[in-house]
Amino acid sequence: MQLLDGKALSKKIKNDVGRDISDLKQERGIIPGLAVLLVGNDPASHVYVGMKKKACEDVGIYSITHEMPDSINQDAIIDTIKMMNDNQNIDGILIQLPLPSHIDTTQILETVAPHKDVDGFHPFNVGRLSSGLDGFVPCTPLGVMRLLEEYKLNVKGMNAVVVGASNIVGKPMASLLLNAGATVDICHIHTKNLKAHTIHADILLVGVGKQNLITDDMVKDDVIVIDIGINKTDDGKLVGDCDYNALSKKASFITPVPGGVGPMTIAMLLSNTYKSAKKRK
Repeated sequence: MQLLDGKALSKKIKNDVGRDISDLKQERGIIPGLAVLLVGNDPASHVYVGMKKKACEDVGIYSITHEMPDSINQDAIIDTIKMMNDNQNIDGILIQLPLPSHIDTTQILETVAPHKDVDGFHPFNVGRLSSGLDGFVPCTPLGVMRLLEEYKLNVKGMNAVVVGASNIVGKPMASLLLNAGATVDICHIHTKNLKAHTIHADILLVGVGKQNLITDDMVKDDVIVIDIGINKTDDGKLVGDCDYNALSKKASFITPVPGGVGPMTIAMLLSNTYKSAKKRK
């Protein structure tokens, strides 16, 4: 069994992005800019935004956070996004999810200019991904593909099973795998007999937020396990959706939690922001 070390790879990517940004600044006078919109007081969201801000500082990306109270109305958020769309010094706009229940998340995401949608959530970019065209891809599934590439794991011809069908992870993950030539099976909360699907997977990708959802009897020998889930145990320990101790004895490759997919998400956000900045006129 070999660990897929996302923590080590993310450091390598950050170093590369940092050098590229330094060159961009020297050659064209451009400093990439990322604007984050944070609504409400969700503790996890504040932690994530803080991590992203620190990562931006490390590689030379200008970062600004627009913090808004839970009581903010839809129009005020839209006006702020439009202001960021028009700001030529901002290359990427990130809407930290989840938004409060009274806010129409779809409308908010659709307000972001597609060429600044570094999270890859705008329908324009979703459509380009589905069609196999270049655009912005959601950072977590993009990070998974970069991790597989680093370890020379070519999914072409593999049976890939994705557990979880969210717009943020599951669906774009399935599209990337399909574009790469895998045969893709998508499972979700309404799937009957999950094991009947997972047992045939050459590569299993799980991201639903349920501890120990996948046990060792649900996978075959030498499976590649990509655990995208993150859960906190009663004693405060972070774990994934898979029974890591048991699956690590059967898998050929496996991602740890933490230290697997998580660090790759932020690394891809930095990469996407640089990608946008390069296209700045």
